[in-house]
Parts: sequence; structure tokens; C-alpha cells
Amino acid sequence: MAESPLISIALCTYNGEEFIKEQMDSLLCQSYANLEIIVVDDCSTDNTVSVLNQFVVNNTKIKLYRNDRNLGYNKNFEKAIKLCNGAFIAMCDQDDIWDTDKIKIQFEAIGDSELIYHDSEFIDSLGNPIHFKMSDKFNFYKGNSPLPFLYMNCVSGHSVLIKKSLLDSGFPFPEGFHYDQWLAFMAAYKGKIDFVDKCLVQYRQHDRNSTDILAVRSKHQKTSKEVKIEKLKQESLWLKVCSEHSQGANFDLIMKLYQLCLKRNTSFINLSYGWKIWKNEELLLFLLKKNKTSKFFFTLRKIWGPGTKRII
Repeated sequence: MAESPLISIALCTYNGEEFIKEQMDSLLCQSYANLEIIVVDDCSTDNTVSVLNQFVVNNTKIKLYRNDRNLGYNKNFEKAIKLCNGAFIAMCDQDDIWDTDKIKIQFEAIGDSELIYHDSEFIDSLGNPIHFKMSDKFNFYKGNSPLPFLYMNCVSGHSVLIKKSLLDSGFPFPEGFHYDQWLAFMAAYKGKIDFVDKCLVQYRQHDRNSTDILAVRSKHQKTSKEVKIEKLKQESLWLKVCSEHSQGANFDLIMKLYQLCLKRNTSFINLSYGWKIWKNEELLLFLLKKNKTSKFFFTLRKIWGPGTKRII
């Protein structure tokens, strides 16, 4: 019987001493045997590396690297992934807890997909269930269209298993955007993506999360007009990047959306931009777990340009 292929886990750490031991324990308990764990620490100033070293001395599966300078979240993951030797790669955050069979289940289910992801259960900083899942927030997409990932993302990095071959088109990660959304976009564009309808990670929520997925922080922070306007610019830049990595019908639609978004960004309002989104809402807004009315109001919010944002 042929040996199971090597699967790499790319774990990035930064000042994670509070939770890293629990996460490492869950990685070392994986039922899939042929694993390597590539850990890249991004210049932690706490005891994260000391905790990691306790695992390294007792386990040859773990390789620990330390950056000379802080790279930041996206670039650190890019470095960690480049160091991986496996035919398949799973991304890992420092503060979650993995199900024992996570890798095994995903490997057996990936088939001819470029990327497979799964549902996750939210827990609080103490590890208590919040009784909320990722699938309660988003519709999960499987298929070969990248369009659902233009305006939102249901694929969290910690839930991803990819084929290493995806990196031929996925690298380098574009500056200023979340790497997991980028990989989902590229995987759906180059081939197809799938998901496992099971919660395979306990996804910890605390005040230092890199993404505010449950909008806990934003509920208590009023967004400034400058931030709102910057988000408009980021939206157009994201559409530009996506158009540069597309062709055919996908390119035509994404390029049109990009052009209309640019016009919106230099005016008070662009109805044509909203209309283009609404005409294609079946895919563009597929991930939004809302009714038709809510999707319409989401589209409506897209038409307002900087001129309007400075007033309201």
C-alpha cells in the first residue's frame, strides 16, 4: 500500500504565548500521520518562541523559523508556505484548536479540487462555545467561479487545505489583501473549490484577532469618513488585481465592475455600478446569507462615492 503523501501545516506566530500550547497540542494529535509543521515566528516579544522550543526538542515533525524583521500577517504566511515541502498545505493560526481528524477528513475529500475548506465553531478567549458557526454567517460556495469572492469571503485561512500546485498561480500574495480570499479566488478560477460540511476547528475570538469576523470591535468603534473613503479605494484595487488574473467572461465582468467602481470613486454616486452588481447578484452576492431585500440594500450601499461619504 502506497504511503500517504506528506502534508505540511504552515503555522504563523506573533506574541501568541497565551494560546499556542493548546494549538500545538491539537496539531500533534492529528490522526493523519505523514505531517510536517512549519512554524514561522514574526519577531514575537513575549514567550511564544520559548513555548515552541519545548515542542521542537521532542518532535522532529516541527521546524521552527524566526524572522529577522516583522513581515506582517500576509507576508509571514507567504514565507511559511514557501518553506513547506508537502504536496498539500494547510494554513494554521496560533490561537485555534483543531479537530483530531481535520487533516484526514480534508485530504480524503479534496479529490480534484484545488482547495477545500470547512465550517468552524466560534469560541471565546477562554475556549467557551459562542454557539455560532461560520456557516451561520455565510453561505458556503463550491464550484469553479471566482465571482463570489469579489465582495466577500467565506474561506478562512485556518480552514484551508490546498494542493501545492495552486501556488504556481497564487504567489505572490497581492499586497494589502487577505491571503485566504486571494487563494479562494485563484483556486476557483484555476480549477474548483469544495468544502466539508463539518466544524473542524474551534475558531477563537479575542481582541487581538487579525480579522474581526464577528464585527465585535467595529460595533464599538465609529468608522471615520477617511476610513470609509479608503475602503472605496481598496475595493477598486482588489477588483483591479482580480481582473489582472482573469480571462474570458470572468475578465469581461470583473473589468467592467472595476471601471464602474473607479467612476464611483470620483463622484457622489454611480447607479450603473450598483445595477451591474445587482444583475449578477446570484454569484456576486452568493455568500451573503441574507434575503433578497438585504442583498438589494447591500448593493445600494455600493453606489455611493467619496463625495457622499464625506457628507453622511
